[in-house]
Amino acid sequence: MMNKAKTLFSIIVPTYNRPDKLAACMQSFVEIEYPREKFQVIVVNDSTEISVENTISPFQNQLNITLLTQPNSGPATARNTGSFAAEGKFLVFTDDDCTVGVDWLQNLEKRFVETPDCLIGGRTVNALPDNIYSTASQQLIDYLYSYYNAIGDRAQFFTSNNFALPAEAFQKIGGFDTTFSLAAGEDREFCDRWLHSGNTAIYAPEVIVYHSHALTLRKFWKQQFNYGRGAFLFQQIISKRGANGKLQHPSFYLNLLAYPFFHAPGFQKLLIAALFLVSQVGIAAGLFWEKNNFVEE
Repeated sequence: MMNKAKTLFSIIVPTYNRPDKLAACMQSFVEIEYPREKFQVIVVNDSTEISVENTISPFQNQLNITLLTQPNSGPATARNTGSFAAEGKFLVFTDDDCTVGVDWLQNLEKRFVETPDCLIGGRTVNALPDNIYSTASQQLIDYLYSYYNAIGDRAQFFTSNNFALPAEAFQKIGGFDTTFSLAAGEDREFCDRWLHSGNTAIYAPEVIVYHSHALTLRKFWKQQFNYGRGAFLFQQIISKRGANGKLQHPSFYLNLLAYPFFHAPGFQKLLIAALFLVSQVGIAAGLFWEKNNFVEE
């Protein structure tokens, strides 16, 4: 009970078949400049077929780590599984292909001292700037942040690889919606439900993680296609809450396609602009695919 009272943060990391990435993620936790007794790490292996014990074991003496294993069910379910084992007052979510800044928890603590009941979302930085597809993927997220989080204390959307909130509030609103079996849309739905429940979200750009998601053109297309599938499910869910699930105003899409020309260097801006266009086609394709295969309960 004494240990539980001391734990301020429970860091939850879902993982699936990325041992090298997971090891780098764990190493970044070792380097965090924050008292060890004040945080724990919960790794949720989303597979009963792939072991990560050898990946985790070198860090057992350096971190307070709990390893959980579940049948492959997707990251939303994995995060919920991790939350049930959490001892911390606040849950902090990141992914196995992310590394964190040394002041990550320090900055989160400062924010929670000021606003203890809020959802705090940090900034994600692309750790693979030489990969044009990874760069385009992150710039798409950057655009969404500039649109939805323009007013920092009235933020609306965070990706689930870098946000934190009170554990009690997370459980109260039901955690992540496990209807989302893919890593696509579950964070958007969670943020919408959080705000719909009368809660507040705050953007904290000083809370930084570095995202190392290596993409090819094929993987980029698949990612955007899955985002489209998630977008359809999101529309179905929020329509039941009486919210508007229609497309954004045309200016949203025009500004999106123009975004690379103001935020990418040299010739790269043309390539990223082209990939932004590919992304919108992929999202539309995924949305219509999911729509045509959707069976309403």
